[in-house]
Amino acid sequence: MSWALIPLTEEQRAIQQTAREFANAELAPHSARWDRDASFDRDVVKKLADLGFLGMMIPEQYDGLGLDTCTYLVALEEIAAVDASVAVLMSVHNSLPTQMILRYGSEAQRTHFLTKMARGEWLGAFALSEPDAGSDAASLTTQAVRDGDDYVLNGVKAWVSHGSMADVILCMARTDTPAERKGARGISTFILTPDMVGLTTGKKEDKMGLRGDPTVQLALNDLRVPSANLLGEEGMGFVYAMQSLESGRLGIAAQSIGIARAALEASVAYAAERKQFGKAIKEFQGIQFKLADMATKVTASRALLHAAAAAKDRGQPVTQFASMAKLMATETAMWVTTQAIQVFGGYGYVKDYPVERLFRDAKVTEIYEGTSEIQRIVIARELYAKS
Repeated sequence: MSWALIPLTEEQRAIQQTAREFANAELAPHSARWDRDASFDRDVVKKLADLGFLGMMIPEQYDGLGLDTCTYLVALEEIAAVDASVAVLMSVHNSLPTQMILRYGSEAQRTHFLTKMARGEWLGAFALSEPDAGSDAASLTTQAVRDGDDYVLNGVKAWVSHGSMADVILCMARTDTPAERKGARGISTFILTPDMVGLTTGKKEDKMGLRGDPTVQLALNDLRVPSANLLGEEGMGFVYAMQSLESGRLGIAAQSIGIARAALEASVAYAAERKQFGKAIKEFQGIQFKLADMATKVTASRALLHAAAAAKDRGQPVTQFASMAKLMATETAMWVTTQAIQVFGGYGYVKDYPVERLFRDAKVTEIYEGTSEIQRIVIARELYAKS
């Protein structure tokens, strides 16, 4: 069931089918184990890359597929409907690391990094948050000091998705001085690689959901980074990140819709099989109303997401629409998975059935890439900016 309101092209339908078949064949048999063990097989990255799913929006000149945003999101939803942990890896890689290098990097950086990232030889990650800098990301304290042709970085980054296995990490650090802080304009972006001396993986978080994708802290201790790895202009890194967040937020919306859709489909199937008081529970109006509301919210979230993606592909500003899509889709995912557990009753509360994992995976979508509260701030701010 897809309930798509916006017609897909023949190419989009083919990619959707490829993603669905891949997810069912390569991810579904292992998802419960990856969740239980809080790990996943690294060869999944290669398999995603072989399908082109790690370079979907990278231009062909850098070995990507050069596809539009909507096509990418259609594929991402299919992955998320089976394994949200793999979907977040795919989403992070395809959004901030690759898109920021594409948009703001030098030609040398694009040629060196993007080609390998598009082919899946290098996996991308993004390091903005810190232990004391979450929603107020501009308050980060990781410091970069110029030393000849290098920068020397010191600090700790937190909540880095697959940071322990990434090959390219876009890291935010301050290039202003402690004595003369410039706020957001004092932050720069650096391209890190794991072979750099002084970069070490710290604590791995023991998460409630998305357990298959490792989330870690990264410690930067006198980390020497060549000035050639500065992305764009000094002092513009935070601005670049904020201007690029729309891609990440659309990706999280697609991930959330995949989670919600999976919970809905499981609930529809279970309600047809489960019998109480002599008949299938789908015959009870209380269950019918739940399923109807679940389907409506999933369909509405997808329609908003696809409309926002289409606007982005037309070159329109979509800061507000991206926040709307993320807000609606993530809150839908949390609500729908909650209702799914209710439909399953006691069985929804145990790991023998998939909705328990979907519920846990859904929660963080309301938090990362900007909390629901931050999305409401962005939406309201854009209302006044337009007026």
